[in-house]
Amino acid sequence: MTPDDIERIHRHPDFLQLVRRKQRLYWSLSLIMLVVYFGFVLLVAFSPATLGQSLSGGVTTVGMLVGVVIVLLAFALTGFYVHRANHVIDPLNDKLKQECAA
Repeated sequence: MTPDDIERIHRHPDFLQLVRRKQRLYWSLSLIMLVVYFGFVLLVAFSPATLGQSLSGGVTTVGMLVGVVIVLLAFALTGFYVHRANHVIDPLNDKLKQECAA
């Protein structure tokens, strides 16, 4: 592949759209996870009694529930990423490869 071919791909509208979509997806999911995680850390720092409260008088605490929800959210965001990558990003990537190979 010559430098001219690479430059042509960099200017291709589908490549620009692919880069924008990937960056928007990566940054939005990263931001969601960072906000949730640092929100949890701030809750631990400034209101530990809240996390230590028992749920319905049992052994399970609010902190345990919040931890499980954070882990489940991470799995859900991963699933969302895989879905978007398979149904939006990969077809655009395949289209770009076909157009630029010709």
